[in-house]
Amino acid sequence: MPLPSNPLRKLGFLTIGLFDGENPGQGHESTLEIIELGERLGFDSAWVRHRHLQYGISSPVAVLAAASQRTSRIELGTAVIPLGWENPLRLAEDLATVDILSRGRLNPGLSVGPPMHYDRVKSALYPDTAEVEDFSYDRMERLLDFVRGEPATDSSRIEGFEATRRQPQIEYSSDRVQPHSPGLGRRMWYGGGSLRSAQWAGEHGMNFLTSSVVKAEESEDFAEIQLSHIRAFRARHPDGDHARVSQGLVVIPTDSATEEQRAKYEEYARKRTPRTATPQGPARMMFAPDLVGTCDQIAEQLYTHAAFREIDEVAFALPFTFDHADYVQILTDIATKLGPRLGWQAAV
Repeated sequence: MPLPSNPLRKLGFLTIGLFDGENPGQGHESTLEIIELGERLGFDSAWVRHRHLQYGISSPVAVLAAASQRTSRIELGTAVIPLGWENPLRLAEDLATVDILSRGRLNPGLSVGPPMHYDRVKSALYPDTAEVEDFSYDRMERLLDFVRGEPATDSSRIEGFEATRRQPQIEYSSDRVQPHSPGLGRRMWYGGGSLRSAQWAGEHGMNFLTSSVVKAEESEDFAEIQLSHIRAFRARHPDGDHARVSQGLVVIPTDSATEEQRAKYEEYARKRTPRTATPQGPARMMFAPDLVGTCDQIAEQLYTHAAFREIDEVAFALPFTFDHADYVQILTDIATKLGPRLGWQAAV
């Protein structure tokens, strides 16, 4: 097996948090238990996906607020919140609140652009402003400014009024989002799949999340495309080669899996493989193959992946539709077998 040039420094995982519409509590509880398991196994980070009008986590910030009270060390991230569904000022308040509750462990990942299926949801989402909403990078800049403590209004003030006949009420107003969490601005991530998004994230001092989906702009080789995005991001970032990038491939180790689980994992990957052969749709999206096999096999595949060799952080994505027991087996194998093969050491 080839040796890595740089040991893996941070190991994380990503889950979609599926649930049954008839019993949503069970699925949300399963997600929280998986995050707790991740902390016990020594993972550095746990990330949750974001789904609207689907049977997956629709409010990742709320879920991570709960997770912050059931864990003490593991970093908690979103991958990613589509900002087109959000008011930047209100989201900045929520993010800062959860960061305070987690004692500085929140890693918000975001993206811009119109909400998916906008024509179907715009009358419910923005009934009065649907045609004038700005889904450009300007929306992200507003959020970054609020999170980083830039003024949200033109003044702060103290207001007094007669709360009762006996005692006046004093209220203090701030000109910036409260609570303010000073370190949060350095832990904002952009989830990008295009060259322009990578460049923009670097120019604005964000961290960069690159997943198993990229846009085929310069090539039809997934690893080459992803590598170009990583290098373009770092070329624009103030921290240069030290700017943080996290890679999120789908990784399914089978070392401790049962025969039934192995068969299920292999069938899952087989059905998804055809989409990895050529760019998909008008946007020419390229999908990375799911990595299924023993930890030795997966490590060897990763060491030959051009983009993996450029990074030292990962958030391996869990498959969408597996059972709780499957996730326990996969995470346990990643933490106890695959991670060490990649030079990673469990957090304590």
